[in-house]
Amino acid sequence: MAVMVMDAPSAWDVLDGVNLPRGYRVEITEGKIIMTPQGEYQWKVILEAAPQIKQQLAARGDILSDVMIDFPSSQYGYAPDLAVIAPGAERNSRGRFEWHSLEAVLEVVSKSSRDNDFAKKVRLYAECGIPVYVVIDPEAGICTVHRRPTRTGAYEDETEVPFGADLVLPLAGREITVKTEGFPKAGDLG
Repeated sequence: MAVMVMDAPSAWDVLDGVNLPRGYRVEITEGKIIMTPQGEYQWKVILEAAPQIKQQLAARGDILSDVMIDFPSSQYGYAPDLAVIAPGAERNSRGRFEWHSLEAVLEVVSKSSRDNDFAKKVRLYAECGIPVYVVIDPEAGICTVHRRPTRTGAYEDETEVPFGADLVLPLAGREITVKTEGFPKAGDLG
């Protein structure tokens, strides 16, 4: 895999040396720092999905959760709920992976992240050429799989997978299947 060097400063540079409170998710959207507490639904979906993905990757790539990724704009800094890193991807000089290292991104929707997950992230991830973007929505009990990104900020293919059905992630030269019957729907937790 060719190593690309970002010429734009990273959005994360503004947080260098800042002590952030634990238990909060921090992202940068359109140059604004957004801090939200991680929700229980989000955490439970990540706990269900991550081990399944990790096992099936079998050392052909890696998976990260809530880890800073550098994007080609100083206005956006995302730390996806789950990011599948391509085999052979290398970290940049900041010690982070960049957008072109991602084979798939999975985001779990919360009430506070709805606009970001369904609009802004779709646009940015497609523009960056991230092959698979999945929005997992506990409110609706549906995973929306976006494939075939365009540079105009859209995905050409969108498939809805209801909770309980298998979520298939088509990665380069392989597929990962995530069982979703353990994903909590809104109202399941009490």
